[in-house]
Amino acid sequence: MQQIELPLEPERRIYTVSELNAAIGALLEREFQDIWVAGEISGVRPAASGHVYFTLKDDDSLLHCVIFRSALRYLRFKPQDGVAALARGRLDVWPARGEYQLLVEYLEPRGLGALQFAFEQLKKKLAAEGLFDPARKRPLPRLPRRIGIVTSPAGAVIRDMLNILERRFPGLHIRLYPALVQGEGSIQEVCEGLEYFSRSGWPDVVVLARGGGSLEDLWTFNEEAVARAIAACAVPVVSAIGHETDVTIADFVADLRAPTPSAAAEILVPTREQALEQLRHLLEGVAQAVRYRLAQAARALDQQGVARAGALLGRRLGRALQRVDESDARLRERLRIALEARRRRLAELGARLRARDVRLRLSEVRTRLGAASGACRLRLREQLARAERRLGPLSARLASLSPLAVLERGYAIVQDEAGGIVKDAAAAPPGTSLGVRLARGRLQVTVRESQSG
Repeated sequence: MQQIELPLEPERRIYTVSELNAAIGALLEREFQDIWVAGEISGVRPAASGHVYFTLKDDDSLLHCVIFRSALRYLRFKPQDGVAALARGRLDVWPARGEYQLLVEYLEPRGLGALQFAFEQLKKKLAAEGLFDPARKRPLPRLPRRIGIVTSPAGAVIRDMLNILERRFPGLHIRLYPALVQGEGSIQEVCEGLEYFSRSGWPDVVVLARGGGSLEDLWTFNEEAVARAIAACAVPVVSAIGHETDVTIADFVADLRAPTPSAAAEILVPTREQALEQLRHLLEGVAQAVRYRLAQAARALDQQGVARAGALLGRRLGRALQRVDESDARLRERLRIALEARRRRLAELGARLRARDVRLRLSEVRTRLGAASGACRLRLREQLARAERRLGPLSARLASLSPLAVLERGYAIVQDEAGGIVKDAAAAPPGTSLGVRLARGRLQVTVRESQSG
């Protein structure tokens, strides 16, 4: 008998709900990793976690979307109900409800440019909070002595501003906080610069400056963080961003908007001539106000009938002045007496000083010295005369006894080589050298022959 083989029953693959959701999620993630979806935003719902949930819809369908907090902080445009948008992201399955959703990583409005839309969106938000309110604008100082500038240290902006400030009013204190004004990290550095000046309290005013550029180049100054840093700054802030036609969120929040960085320097600091002219006008205004107040006070006094009170006050004032005059007279008399006593004392001291004048004493000493010198010379002359009288006989006697007188009569003194007197011929044998002293001069002789006897 022929057997008939029946087909085998296919093996069943049974999924749990979680497994199925996970498999679908893996499939979606693999097939839809980077997609763009266009639709109208609806049902925006921020969560406490920082995530934002909403749906994209068209005429027939809707798609659940979520922007995680980590991605939301980098979006220039925030989701808003009723706005046509273009979302970029990847599909994912939310296992808890078995729903797939779009994990949005980038979002931009359709029709109006994304940056312009984000600009208008933030402008509307901050205006609603009152950050643009003219009532919160602070006046700038008339002549700031210390100016803080937040800008790039490498651009032409800071050079132009410094040149203008130095030319208009030399001697100002300028402090630069170097910061990027474009690109990654610029938002943080600009905010740190504003916070630094606000915290230090050093400047009278802060200037936030940057040269011109496109909307993308200037976008740092359209960020909410920068706007709030300007609003929180403890000193007035001047926004000097781009050219005159460029408008940023910073311009609306700042206490003053300058068309250009160079214009900010000119607005902040007047020339010396302008400052002097302003001072002159102020002084004239003060003087005029004082005159007006005095005139008003005079009219008020007249109207209130205070003439009698004025007369009484005048009499009391006159008596007070009379007492002052009497006190002044007594004081002057006491001063006169004291001065007279001082003058007398000064005269006495002068007399004593003159009595002890060294010049008078020297004159007296010179007089005594002259008299003593004359007496001394007289006594010396008398003593010399007496000495001469005693010396005469002695001199005559000496002359008579002097051997020199004998020599004048032709005699001589013979001396040997030792200087002794030769009295005997035997003491001078032939060949002896002798010295012969005459009345005038000496002779040196040699004995040729000697005879005793």
